[in-house]
Amino acid sequence: MVYQNEYLGDGSTDVNAIVRITCSEAGAAGQTGVGDVGEIVIVDTSASMGLVNMQAAKDAAMVAVDTILDGTFFSIIAGNHRAYLAFPRVVSGPGMVRMNAQTRADAKLAIASFRADGGTAMGSWLLLARSLFRSIPSLAGRHAILLTDGENHNESVTQLEASIRACLGEFQVDCRGIGVEWQVSEIRKIAQALLGTVDVIPSPRELPQIFQELITRSMSRGVPDAALRVWIPQGAQIVFVRQVSPTVEDLTHRGTPVDPLTSTYPTGAWGDESRDYHISIRLPAKTVGTEQLAARVQLSTGTAILTQGLVKAKWSADPSLTAGISPEVAHYTGQAELASAIQEGLAARAQGDDRTATQKLGRAVQLATQTGNAEAAARLERVVDVADAATGTVRLKKNIDKADEMALDTASTRTTRIRG
Repeated sequence: MVYQNEYLGDGSTDVNAIVRITCSEAGAAGQTGVGDVGEIVIVDTSASMGLVNMQAAKDAAMVAVDTILDGTFFSIIAGNHRAYLAFPRVVSGPGMVRMNAQTRADAKLAIASFRADGGTAMGSWLLLARSLFRSIPSLAGRHAILLTDGENHNESVTQLEASIRACLGEFQVDCRGIGVEWQVSEIRKIAQALLGTVDVIPSPRELPQIFQELITRSMSRGVPDAALRVWIPQGAQIVFVRQVSPTVEDLTHRGTPVDPLTSTYPTGAWGDESRDYHISIRLPAKTVGTEQLAARVQLSTGTAILTQGLVKAKWSADPSLTAGISPEVAHYTGQAELASAIQEGLAARAQGDDRTATQKLGRAVQLATQTGNAEAAARLERVVDVADAATGTVRLKKNIDKADEMALDTASTRTTRIRG
């Protein structure tokens, strides 16, 4: 489904549309005949995990193993300043095994032996996961969970970024941080690049349920790897391509040319779900009365086209037609600005720039109110005192719980759909 105002004024060039794509009857991962899937659980075993977090992480990893469907290829990685293949214990050949009753029991025994020791080098964890996935050529879908509790002290920023680049397009990863000693921006960098999610887990008691939910969601994605294909006419250019629901993710820089007029953008695996994309196209200006196809947006797996929507342009001299803005386009433009305002406000506060922080977080409160994002509004109220939500008049709280600040940051990209 495409939401847009297709009418452009005389001399106008930019076309904006929200394209909603819905997947149904996706089936279970690895059960739909399109290929095998692989699942890797990566657990931080650095010294900072301590006894309590380490035990919770082991319990959660065992729950994850119980939740992975039989027949799925899987591995367990223990990570500190190095990456260790905890299960299966092999030194050559395939680094993953199929899940069954015996391998499930053996994996739990390996997890039970985890001990907190050493430093943190997440890039090495990612590179090991890439090698393990590559050891099973038949995999059509690849997903990992990464749990950490601290900063990436044993690698440089350059090293981590190089590892992330090396893993682009190789697998998806959902990242979770336990406690408040890790850096949201650091983990978000991993999750966004690898088409996953990031969130904070304030209490170790929550870990097992969260791991179960993450694996359950992964196992429900029967469409293992899909791409957004965007065709534009000769002379046009793509301004941006963004996923705007359920989260804001800028895909513009991820485009890969198929031919001179078509590019593909990765979207990862799909279950039974609906996602919205904001497509902005710049066309050569045309005379009043001209009609043109501005873009053809498709969801594809390999060479198969699953669905498509058409973005249109019509030039008109009637201001009653050209002045309107699609409510969906306006809504998601506000949601994207909301995400940026929250992240920029928190970054300014961390740098001691209270003036900019107040301005940005005030704007975030205003946008959350305007767009009906109740979750963001509620989280913002734990960081600022709101004097007037409609105008974005706020004051920074003097004493902010670090967990509340991190929860606001990690949730900043989650969006709500237009009301009504």
